[in-house]
Amino acid sequence: MGEPTWTREKLQRLVYREIGDYQLIVVSNRQPYVHEMVEGKLSYTSTAGGLTTAIDPLMQECGGTWVAYGGGKGDSIAVDANNRIQVPPDDPSYTLRLVWLTEQEEQGYYAGFSNEGLWPLCHNAFIEPTFQLSDWETYKSVNNVFAEQVLDEIDGRPAAVFTQDYHLALLPRLLREADPDIITGQFWHIPWPTYEIFRICPWGEELLDGLLGNDLLGFHIGDHCDNFMEAAGRVLGSQVHDEYNLVYQREEPTLVRPFPISVDFEQINQESQSPEVTEEMDRLIEELNLGGKVIGLGIDRIDYTKGIPHRIRAIGRFFEKYPEYIGQVVFVQAGVMSRANIHAYQQLSDQINVELESVNGRFCTDDWQPILYLPDDLPAVTLAAFRRIARFCVVSSLHDGMNLVAKEYVASRFDEDGVLILSPFTGSAHELTDSVIVNPYATEDFATAICEAVEMPYEMRRERMKRMRGVVEENNIYMWAARLFVDMMQGTRRSHRPIRSP
Repeated sequence: MGEPTWTREKLQRLVYREIGDYQLIVVSNRQPYVHEMVEGKLSYTSTAGGLTTAIDPLMQECGGTWVAYGGGKGDSIAVDANNRIQVPPDDPSYTLRLVWLTEQEEQGYYAGFSNEGLWPLCHNAFIEPTFQLSDWETYKSVNNVFAEQVLDEIDGRPAAVFTQDYHLALLPRLLREADPDIITGQFWHIPWPTYEIFRICPWGEELLDGLLGNDLLGFHIGDHCDNFMEAAGRVLGSQVHDEYNLVYQREEPTLVRPFPISVDFEQINQESQSPEVTEEMDRLIEELNLGGKVIGLGIDRIDYTKGIPHRIRAIGRFFEKYPEYIGQVVFVQAGVMSRANIHAYQQLSDQINVELESVNGRFCTDDWQPILYLPDDLPAVTLAAFRRIARFCVVSSLHDGMNLVAKEYVASRFDEDGVLILSPFTGSAHELTDSVIVNPYATEDFATAICEAVEMPYEMRRERMKRMRGVVEENNIYMWAARLFVDMMQGTRRSHRPIRSP
């Protein structure tokens, strides 16, 4: 393949040119590096998830400060007197500033309003959102805590603040009210629901007004932008200009645009070819008795939006319809439990176990099990090895913003082999059109899609994978960041920017 359209170096040059004398501040709930105490020694891990996967390499190239909640048991020991630490720890290139929250604040703001309220509201996942006044008050309070920390970090200097996700919807308005010259941008990493669903939220007006404190507001796809603009017009009475993707609130404009997030194609491509991954492939094949089998793969955070029970049922139906593959196909479901203190996730875990017992109980033999369930926080090298081993990868989300697992699978297949089975309810389906698209609710069609992936001839697999790799290579994480930075810095209030002195 040729050189990607955008590289780290090209992005770094663009950011340096566009940011001028502004400080770059990224703000999110989740921190990119968590510090823990292990046997009396300080250690760190990088956090999983699309947000940190996407933003960390950008900050490494661009510098600046990342403000986030410090949730690691060793975080308070790792930081200096100003709650800062240089990261990545093995090759520091930017500053991480941590915000401390009480257990009550974390419960109300994160587990409560963000993940029992906004998450199900935005994902249409048939889990009823829970809205409690105490959680909302805590959410507002924590957004104010983040605003204070960001303003202290800025210290009156010119700054561009790039906020991440749904935990901090009120932050942009708080920053704009404190300092109108701050350039504000935000990327919303999950879907934005239709107006009829959004209006369920008792504090929708405040959320919309907070987000419209941004100069730029980004979503994964155009449909989410349209849903947001409709909500702004109908709930707040904001002036909406669909043709320009502009929303005017308090007589100030916000540019609302789609920015399909992606991955670092070259890095994943290269890491997949490492000797460590090859060694791990050999180990997994031997220890899990995968030799000679067709391997399917799912990699998910164990969340009710990911359609894992639907996937397991479809695999069971696949073996019912195509019994000749009993003993020949193994599906590996890898992932990690999350938000285990929330009742809906406990119910999901129980449901997954019931579905697994049903399928494995019906079809397993003395030396073969159809589904291997690994709900653990597996090392990156193990996940990379599974991506290489898998003939097909299933991403069957019931509703998703983008889903980077699909793009990671494609980027890892330097051998130009493999089949991606993809839900149409992911943002990725808009780009990866050479995947096998299947509705996860349609169990019969899902089982047929699995059979199609198993039986697809090599040449067809290769041609489709080559085209998908071309899409991910061109539309990589650096192109995503470049488009965002340009629109944020050249947007509606460019005249406020200071000129870089020669």
